[in-house]
Amino acid sequence: MAVEKVNASSSLAEVIDRILDKGVVIDAWVRVSLVGIELLAVEARVVIASVDTYLKYAEAVGLTTSAIAPA
Repeated sequence: MAVEKVNASSSLAEVIDRILDKGVVIDAWVRVSLVGIELLAVEARVVIASVDTYLKYAEAVGLTTSAIAPA
């Protein structure tokens, strides 16, 4: 994957267009425990992408096979 240089004067619309085109995934996992007792566990996965981009990558990793209606 090539690194693209972007001008510093990008507008907000250009930034949003790039995020929706390429997609962003934020994956967070937090566990708080005290003396071996788990007090809090938080798992979060946030995906920001256009529907077209999401479906293209979801199909590549096999996430859309259960959502396809039988022919």
